[in-house]
Amino acid sequence: MNFALTEEQEAVRRMVRSFVDKEIIPHIREWDANGHFEPSIMKRLAELELMGVCIPERYGGAGMDYNTLAIVCEELERGDTAFRTAVSVHTGLNSMTLLQWGDDFHKERYLIPQARGQKIGAFGLTEPNAGSDVAAMVTTARRDGDDYILNGAKTWISLCDIADHFLIFAKTDKDKGHHGISCFIVERTFPGVTTRAIKGKLGIRAGNTGEVILDEVRVPKENRLGEEGEGFKIAMSALDNGRFTVAAGACGLINASLEASLAYCRERKTFGKEIGRHQLVQQMIARMAANLEISRLLVYRAGWLKNLGKRNTRETSLAKWFACDAAFEAANDAVQIHGAYGYSNEYPVERYLRNAKAPVIYEGTREIHTIMQAEYALGYRRDKPLRRMLPAWPFAQEGEAER
Repeated sequence: MNFALTEEQEAVRRMVRSFVDKEIIPHIREWDANGHFEPSIMKRLAELELMGVCIPERYGGAGMDYNTLAIVCEELERGDTAFRTAVSVHTGLNSMTLLQWGDDFHKERYLIPQARGQKIGAFGLTEPNAGSDVAAMVTTARRDGDDYILNGAKTWISLCDIADHFLIFAKTDKDKGHHGISCFIVERTFPGVTTRAIKGKLGIRAGNTGEVILDEVRVPKENRLGEEGEGFKIAMSALDNGRFTVAAGACGLINASLEASLAYCRERKTFGKEIGRHQLVQQMIARMAANLEISRLLVYRAGWLKNLGKRNTRETSLAKWFACDAAFEAANDAVQIHGAYGYSNEYPVERYLRNAKAPVIYEGTREIHTIMQAEYALGYRRDKPLRRMLPAWPFAQEGEAER
């Protein structure tokens, strides 16, 4: 394994960092305070070819590797979690799932415009009473001739009011538990689809999050992704990609907390010296710096496995669990270092702390990942290759078989 970033990856990091510094950081305090999601950022990300950064060029993407996606997510979250979340959902949860499970129709109609940023994709798995317990979902899909009729509601759906396409998971057989779930591509324009934003969130206030309601929504059978009953496998493989981007974003939040704390340590003096000279402050700084390096290594290892086309559920889970906990700890320490000023939005660290809590919960709670890692260690859980895997990188060219 080579730990050095390529020149292309370093160039992408510089580009995204410059974009964040110029177009997000100067405005994010206002957007966060007003609960405003700024749609122009999505347009700019598309112009920079970042909406399909790891999608093969023949499907409208930039054709870069999966660790380049991680770098993009890290730098975006350094600006604000809301915009990393947008890429996580659009690219990680939706577009990469279409790449892995979609047929030629799905890729032509949905993946290509999403990879180009012409259309926005979202992901609908969670329900009011079905989060970690996916099998408890009550959304249904019944066959009606050449269509399916979907009824139900999804909640905590990022980009709910922005997305053009949703991956919706619904039960096609209520008696089969996990094996009775199927996945469908639902367009916003289908009659019976409505959305509603959730207000009053603790953090990620500059993001669009809400509910998707499905009332007798007629979906053509060709919009089913995979076979009937494969929805749970599809959802879990999608989470391998989403969790990867969440872990990468957590690195950006650790880095943002560290950068803000280093600047304040040199600015603020107590007892006649910079607070960075105090050992207990140094302890918090050292912990941030160490956890940033550890988190990046865990993320890049998962990305390396993705590049090889190998199953990475265990490695991605570990990266997500560790990095998100470390990000919350780093943001909390950053507030402590800033003292009373850390409690005010005059400095960004209070926003970091609010934003850091959600990733500890979504895409597998801390507790879910703890159980997963224990079961892997004990030998109770083992992964098998899926019927369809993400294509390895570098991607095959047009006319070649995907590796």
